[in-house]
Formats: sequence, structure tokens, C-alpha cells
Amino acid sequence: MLKSRLIHPQLLDAIGRAGHGSQVLIADGNYPAATKLGPNARLVHLNLSPGLVSCTQVLEALLPAVPVEAAATMDYARTGPYGLSEDPPIWDEYRGIFRTAGYADLKLKPIERFAFYEAGESPDVAVTIQTGEQRIYANLLLTLGVVMGD
Repeated sequence: MLKSRLIHPQLLDAIGRAGHGSQVLIADGNYPAATKLGPNARLVHLNLSPGLVSCTQVLEALLPAVPVEAAATMDYARTGPYGLSEDPPIWDEYRGIFRTAGYADLKLKPIERFAFYEAGESPDVAVTIQTGEQRIYANLLLTLGVVMGD
């Protein structure tokens, strides 16, 4: 019986096997997780239905369980049918979740779309979490930090 927010057995196993510098990819519902999976990554499906489970819900469950030293997002298009004129609203939600979890200085690093796909296929990715998130540009790649001893 677990008392923490994170109780998903596959996620606990995957992050338990990860170490400093390993990565966790929280993928939105549009991310091609099956074809862009890293060679060492476990794919965990949390896409129950559109909108469930969301990327923000996964981030809120993960942050108490792992140290994070970096966070990257898939950069957004500025033109075209999916173009935006400013950061996607979900990025502000991520910033707020990081602040609440004690990561006020953590900056989101945007990575160009195809470079982000390459990063998601890296051998450093320990787990890709496919969510039901419907908001665009919600993909988030976390780099795990170090647990400091006493």
C-alpha cells in the first residue's frame, strides 16, 4: 500500500530504474509515441479518453517522486494552421506546477518539433507516458536530477 501521489506500478518501476540524467517524456494525445519511442524507454499508456489523463496531472504526480534538473517543451509553430503568437497556455500551467513543487528557477527550454522527436527517441529516455491531453504543444521532456544524501 502506497501513500504517495504516484501509485502507478509501471511508472514507479520505470523511474526507479532511472538515474541522474535519465529522461521522462510526458506526451500529449497527438504525440506519435509508438513510432518515436526511445530504445530503452518503457511506454506507459495513460490515455483513457480525450482529456484524461492530462499532462498537468501526470506532472503533478511525478514531481514529488523524482528530482528534476531540466524541462524541455516541443516548440510551437508561429505560422500555419497550428501557429501561435505566444507561448501555449499549458506552458504557464507547467511553470506554476514547477513553482508550487519548489522548482521556481526551472526554465522551460523549447526544442524545435523534429529535434524534440529525436530527443524523445534518445537512449536516455527511461519512460514515455502517453496521456489523453488534447491541448497542443503540451509535450514535456524532464531530465532527472540527483537525490542529495544527508
